[in-house]
Amino acid sequence: MNINNIRNRFHHFQNRRLPADEIEEIRKGLLEESTTDNIYLVLIIGSCIIATLGLLSNSAAVIIGAMIVAPLMLPIRGIAFGALEGNILLFRKGCTAIIIGTILATALACFVGVLVGLPEFGSEIISRSRPNLLDLGIAVAAGGISGYAKMQPRISGSLAGTAIAVALMPPICVIGLGLSQANWSLSLGATLLYLTNLLGITLSCMLAFLLSGCTSFKRARQALGWTLALTAILVIPLGISFFQLVRQSRLEASLKQALLNRTITFQRVVLLGSNVNWLSNPPEVRLSVRTKQPITPIQVRLLEEFLAKEMSQPFTLIFEVGEVEEVRRDSLNNSKLEKR
Repeated sequence: MNINNIRNRFHHFQNRRLPADEIEEIRKGLLEESTTDNIYLVLIIGSCIIATLGLLSNSAAVIIGAMIVAPLMLPIRGIAFGALEGNILLFRKGCTAIIIGTILATALACFVGVLVGLPEFGSEIISRSRPNLLDLGIAVAAGGISGYAKMQPRISGSLAGTAIAVALMPPICVIGLGLSQANWSLSLGATLLYLTNLLGITLSCMLAFLLSGCTSFKRARQALGWTLALTAILVIPLGISFFQLVRQSRLEASLKQALLNRTITFQRVVLLGSNVNWLSNPPEVRLSVRTKQPITPIQVRLLEEFLAKEMSQPFTLIFEVGEVEEVRRDSLNNSKLEKR
């Protein structure tokens, strides 16, 4: 009996469809959103300039502003719906809008990067060149919100726009900035992030449309299978990057504990903060400390030798030292005596 109920519910789910007039309304709306018109191009240019300048100035607030303006989420939903229904016109229009927007934003970001000519990039740019499984999870969640918002007229379109734009425009700008300095690793990393977000958003939009009854599972099976296969391919490099991130986090924690608990030097200093640059070889550990006594190069060398033995990996230590000077109320009297 229970098995029959499950079969009946699954059969009902497979054949559940929205009314034809609602589907037609959604289709028309997606066709309009996937059109490459002047408004779309202006928003692409504006959001790209804002995002690129925000990335160069390392300002998260400015980047968020670009996320709100970017219109890239609109044609992605058209691609997802067109692929599910086999609607060639909608699918082609969505792909055209995405390709034009991507090329235009990449070229513009490259031009701005050459024009500004910064010698080094900040953390906001570097962080978008090392995607991992967490980024795929963000993209899937954002795409689900976008697809659901399209099915619910009561939800403001800006909600979905903000959720999707957060994952798309900044990586495109990083691709262009990497090209401006011939930094191929930066551009490749950002390209992987962009593809991850693009496929993750498309996949979850498809699932949202399918679960809402826009099309039958039988009709959508092939398009859904191809999207899942392409996303699965990206899971391999994303998984490697994720496990590398976990390993680095554990190494940072172990390194900090080793310095604080097992060295004499750190019994006489106060550690204010630490940061590890894993892109350098060997990794650079920048330590911000406060101390009454100066730290000598010999101490730094001994600490590096200690870490190489303990962690089975060499590190370069860089100390940022702030000296502590004690000032008391009798310091004034002592200074007067010294003058006499």
